[in-house]
Amino acid sequence: MEITFLTPLAALFALAALVPLAVFLGRERRVQRVRASLGLAEPSRRSRLSLAVAMTAICALLALAAAQPVVATTRVFPERTDAQVFIVFDTSRSMLASAEPGAPTRFERARSIAKGLADRLPQVPVGVASITDGLLPHLFPTTDRRVLVATIGKSIDVERPPPSSFATIATALEGLASAATKNYFPRSAERRVLVVLTDGETRPLEFPAEFADAFRKEPRIQTVFVRLWGADERIYETGVAEVGYRPDPGSEAALAEIASLAGGQVVAEDDAGDLGQVVSDLLGIGPTIDREHEGRRRALMPYITLAVLLPLGFVLLRRNL
Repeated sequence: MEITFLTPLAALFALAALVPLAVFLGRERRVQRVRASLGLAEPSRRSRLSLAVAMTAICALLALAAAQPVVATTRVFPERTDAQVFIVFDTSRSMLASAEPGAPTRFERARSIAKGLADRLPQVPVGVASITDGLLPHLFPTTDRRVLVATIGKSIDVERPPPSSFATIATALEGLASAATKNYFPRSAERRVLVVLTDGETRPLEFPAEFADAFRKEPRIQTVFVRLWGADERIYETGVAEVGYRPDPGSEAALAEIASLAGGQVVAEDDAGDLGQVVSDLLGIGPTIDREHEGRRRALMPYITLAVLLPLGFVLLRRNL
């Protein structure tokens, strides 16, 4: 557990405690002279000090609250050192298709599958990338699941970024070869898996031989394609099916050909529940190290501010007695 202060200079507010203390001491001297002249008994030392302590506590607690202390906890998890996974989302417009208005889109279902896969691989660093006509990394592999879930939920979306061309079919899965040629995986990752969530509606490969060669490089990248597609699905962004989109019935054969060239496999959406086991089998068992991750962060300012009410109530009570 670690305590940090977001605005530490605000703690100088504690110097304000000198003002009420000075006022209190001046008042006590005057009252003491009055008692002496009237021959009254002096109150107990405990009674005088308790009020001074209460006023000091008010200023000290407010200064501490102004410094905004935050408690951060850390957690230690085992992390595979020889294996990494990239989840690649097809973010082309066809991924907005759904069975009916209001039903989960292909992209929303892909998000759900990705989160479920990450939960099945707690020790394996998992990254996130997207593809339309090019492969783009959004998060390099990590075992910090909070960062991963935030990236999946907030950093990627359909056509964000948009494709660089205005072709009728925006997706070009040929761009997946970049994962093998652009150092997406570090040298230490001997076991590499690419999980591609797509509807398979892609342009034909322009250079199939080069594509296949990229996935033959050692260490090889194992590929798993999850096809999210339905013949009756349409895009209902306005509540009415867009006339410009129709599911491509040839996408199944096209995706099977690409998977074959990459030496991978295609998993149907209905079988996505077995995806975790499929990827686990490809990764096997390997060495791990302990990795620290930041846990929950809790701001203490609200609680400290409420604590001020205790000495403040004491001061008000003494004043009214």
